[in-house]
Amino acid sequence: MSGPTSAQQPSPSDSITQLRNATLLIHYGGVRFLVDPMLGDVGTYPAAPGSASSHLRNPLAPLPVPVGEIVDVDAVIVTHLHADHWDDAAKAQLPKSMPIFSQNEEDAAKIRLDGFQDVRLLAETSEFRGVTLSKTRGQHGTDAAMQVIGDRMGKVSGVVFSMPGRKTVYVAGDTVWNEFVREAIGKHTPDIIVVNAGNALFLGLDPIIMGTADVLAVHQAAPQALLVASHMEALNHCILSRADLRAFAEKSGFSASLQIPQDGETIPI
Repeated sequence: MSGPTSAQQPSPSDSITQLRNATLLIHYGGVRFLVDPMLGDVGTYPAAPGSASSHLRNPLAPLPVPVGEIVDVDAVIVTHLHADHWDDAAKAQLPKSMPIFSQNEEDAAKIRLDGFQDVRLLAETSEFRGVTLSKTRGQHGTDAAMQVIGDRMGKVSGVVFSMPGRKTVYVAGDTVWNEFVREAIGKHTPDIIVVNAGNALFLGLDPIIMGTADVLAVHQAAPQALLVASHMEALNHCILSRADLRAFAEKSGFSASLQIPQDGETIPI
């Protein structure tokens, strides 16, 4: 990949920290965003019925830093309300005055019922402290999977972070590769794309988030972008390991365009 242009030089504070599962700490434009907080202790939650490796309890991995440090942010973005993105521990630990961005009014109403007082809607031109937050669409499974469990998967979203003079960051959320992701890439031309790449499975169905072929498709649609793989090795049904994704990327010739951070690892942007 070519280096950043002068208009894209990162601020020292601009970074993405992989915390656990899809939980990210994104420092962008001097603002601290927490995305999709799952803050429960190891083994707190049972596996979803019918999912792969359902004898395991979630989450599988511990948080890499204390919860008190994680919740010390300026705003939270919740792409959807599945418990691995917005769990009981997050509801208990986050200050009730924290600004929370949700994908739609239905989710916002449920978050308000948990006592949060400043719940906002993501839109195409949402703004927070000078950062533009643009909601994107997704689909939580292939067409075939959604025909069977679409009601269970529900609506999901992603979000694009943009600001003049800074790189554009697209967090795709819980989606497979499809026309919604292609549309977001074409519209926003992101420099960095976070993909949820654990290849989560329910038995007998297609994956409900990205796997190796999906990640390759994202790279092919946005060869200029740096991909960051998240949502891995923390839930029972996420069967794609970091090592296997790395080996696939090397074999497929795009490993230089892919970062696969460990929990607690920070990637400067």
